Amino acid sequence: MQDFLTKTKLVFQDKLLRKKVIFMLLLLVIFRLLASIPIPGVDAIRLHALLASQQFLGLLDVFSGGGLGNLSIVMLGVGPYITGSIIMQLATMMSPKLKALYHEEGEAGRLRFAQYSRIITIPLALLQSFGFLLLLEKQGILGDITFFGRIVNITVITGGSVLLMWLGELMTEFGVGNGLSMIIFAGIVSRIPTEISQFIYKYIYPSFDPSVLPTTIGFIIVAFVVVFGVVLVTEAERPIPVTYAKRVRGNKVYGGVSTYLPLRVNQAGVIPIIFALSILLFPQLIFTFLSSNVSISFVKDFSSFMLGLLANGWFHSVSYFLLVFLFTYFYTAVTFDPDSIATNLQKSGAFIPGVRPGQATSNYISKVLTRITLVGALFLGFIAVLPFIVQGFTQDQSLAIGGTALLIVVSVVLDLVKKVDAQLSMREY
Repeated sequence: MQDFLTKTKLVFQDKLLRKKVIFMLLLLVIFRLLASIPIPGVDAIRLHALLASQQFLGLLDVFSGGGLGNLSIVMLGVGPYITGSIIMQLATMMSPKLKALYHEEGEAGRLRFAQYSRIITIPLALLQSFGFLLLLEKQGILGDITFFGRIVNITVITGGSVLLMWLGELMTEFGVGNGLSMIIFAGIVSRIPTEISQFIYKYIYPSFDPSVLPTTIGFIIVAFVVVFGVVLVTEAERPIPVTYAKRVRGNKVYGGVSTYLPLRVNQAGVIPIIFALSILLFPQLIFTFLSSNVSISFVKDFSSFMLGLLANGWFHSVSYFLLVFLFTYFYTAVTFDPDSIATNLQKSGAFIPGVRPGQATSNYISKVLTRITLVGALFLGFIAVLPFIVQGFTQDQSLAIGGTALLIVVSVVLDLVKKVDAQLSMREY
């Protein structure tokens, strides 16, 4: 606690860091104001009933930053931009030009790569907003809307998503931490007072129900275990020993020191969960559109069957686990390049003891990374579906949302603390 207070004091003593924190908080306040502005014609009672009955929409509300809960103008959150980033990352696996742009052309190449992701965001936001409005109209949550009104709503929602993308990038560039993660984090944290008050009125006030006490205690224990596990796996590293060869220049000897290359067990962080939910959204929107607007009986029946399958808890949980597992490997492969690490080690005169420089070093690093990523991928997948398992025993929808949100909050806080520590270290130098 004393260390936290000391760091907080140092943050506000440093003029540059203080400006970054205040700027980030200001943008988060703007985001929360936007999330409270609903689109026209919303039936709030039916909306809350739908969110309570559809656990997928409840989770999506978490990742939209709470904007979906009242159908705000930023109801899509940063989902379209994340989906666009996924598409671009997938494209690097198929296009050598995009892979070279991302990995070999430095900062200028990454800026162009990010610009392509922004461009893709707009049609994705249009598609998702149209699908959502269609789904909500079918559920009776939106009243009779004219064609012009539908166009206005789609435009407003798309504009809100692009605005959030811009705010997130401003936070990343001029604030502290990752802006997109902070927007999701702010949406989750903003739900805490509501969740606590609902729990109190449901179980404690006006009359205490002793039968829920074991469930509550069990959930608290699971929450602490999840927090401990997330911190442990996020901070876990596999050190690979590295030795620098001795070099003689004149009368001085350089190198000969030993250090290590830290490989994180979970290189991807919380990104695979966000990716998985973004991917799970698309089939539901597409099949909803087909079942409502296509007159071909085969297509309509198939879409209805797929919607029923996607709504099945077991199918959803298994798909969620597999997507998180696969995206953990995928994101690690995209962001961590063993060939580049091996080349840099060789150029600097460093080597791994017992491993030949060059391709052999790259293969060794890849082998170690594959093994430790297996642990991280299994952990992330298990934590992602654990809330659904808990919900199956307790029949409480809020627990399914709370577990995944807890995972994100802990990961974002750990990342934020590291970024602040890095800024404070730079201040000392």
